[in-house]
Amino acid sequence: MKALTYHGPHHVSVDNMPDPGIEEPDDIILRVTATAICGSDLHLYRGKIPGIHHGDIFGHEFMGEVVETGSQVTAVSKGDRVVVPFVIACGECFFCQLHQYAACESTNSGNGAALNRKNITPPAALFGYSDLYGGIPGGQAEYVRVPKANTGPFKVPDTLADEKVLFLSDILPTAWQAVKNADIKPGSSVAIFGAGPVGLLTAACARLNGAEQIFIIDHNDYRLEFARQRYGAIPINFDKNDDPAKWIIDNTAGHRGVDAVIDAVGFEAKGSLTETVLSTLKIEGSSGKALRQCIAAVRRGGIVSVPGVYAGFIHGFMFGDAFDKGLTFKMGQTHVHAYLPDLLNLIEKGLLTPEEIVTHHMPLEDAARGYEIFEKREDGCRKVILVP
Repeated sequence: MKALTYHGPHHVSVDNMPDPGIEEPDDIILRVTATAICGSDLHLYRGKIPGIHHGDIFGHEFMGEVVETGSQVTAVSKGDRVVVPFVIACGECFFCQLHQYAACESTNSGNGAALNRKNITPPAALFGYSDLYGGIPGGQAEYVRVPKANTGPFKVPDTLADEKVLFLSDILPTAWQAVKNADIKPGSSVAIFGAGPVGLLTAACARLNGAEQIFIIDHNDYRLEFARQRYGAIPINFDKNDDPAKWIIDNTAGHRGVDAVIDAVGFEAKGSLTETVLSTLKIEGSSGKALRQCIAAVRRGGIVSVPGVYAGFIHGFMFGDAFDKGLTFKMGQTHVHAYLPDLLNLIEKGLLTPEEIVTHHMPLEDAARGYEIFEKREDGCRKVILVP
């Protein structure tokens, strides 16, 4: 089969790889009909995530048709059209029973404690995301093996095009969880840091949940303009305004700040010179610039919701300010499975239209070019779908 594989920082290619096969009785083999390049794939592409190897297959946003099933698979059948959550969960362990699927205890046999030696329980395995998350081959390929198929694959109706339901695999549930963690409700004010795919869908979900005032912060004017036009967000370009938090405070009721902030940027936020040096020397793993702005922009008693990926230590984390303001932090990988029925219902009713952020459809063979376009924000790129 053809698959997108890693060959070092900023070097990926579509290569011939062995077809996957059934390894466990609850596996399925999926013929991929659509897959996407995610913002968190760029962390891998840049070589920023531990445990990636030459020849690893990327991709954790994908869907397709079931072409083979293991002997114990009962939830789906050959020919079913499914979206696959990027989190691999067993459905039976302590955390899965709490619907905290991203904390599944049984799917990640890799060194999930690599970033924190006291974290003795690794997180759930993820597709296409290094040994840190189980070393499971990803879905930017013609075929993919899907473990735990009685829990993960989610059937979708044939009446909905791939691009309307593909993002149920990751970025739509991620945006939805971020908004729910932020307790957005009618009349809320929120600031979203990052206008990438997750940030844009977060704005969509915040508006649907009743947010009255939405600020969105980025340095790509074309993405900010899309957020303004489509979701009524108030755009702030941090290259032109080096203290977005102050501007937000000055433009909220009582100059208190927003009710909640959502960090859809993560550890590769454009930080200070000190942070750049420290990260280059591998002394720290993450930039704290976005989080510092979040802490500053939110009102006392507010919520900081973090769907953006973080890794390792952070320089200059303003914990004293967070304590003084009485803030609540809610964060982590997305419990995708918990949200899929409700989100599909909203898509079917036309209340969420996640396909509107897509700008590029490309054949899988052009995936390397797709990564380059997406990383460099070329050609007005917001989101790339790859079609095997």
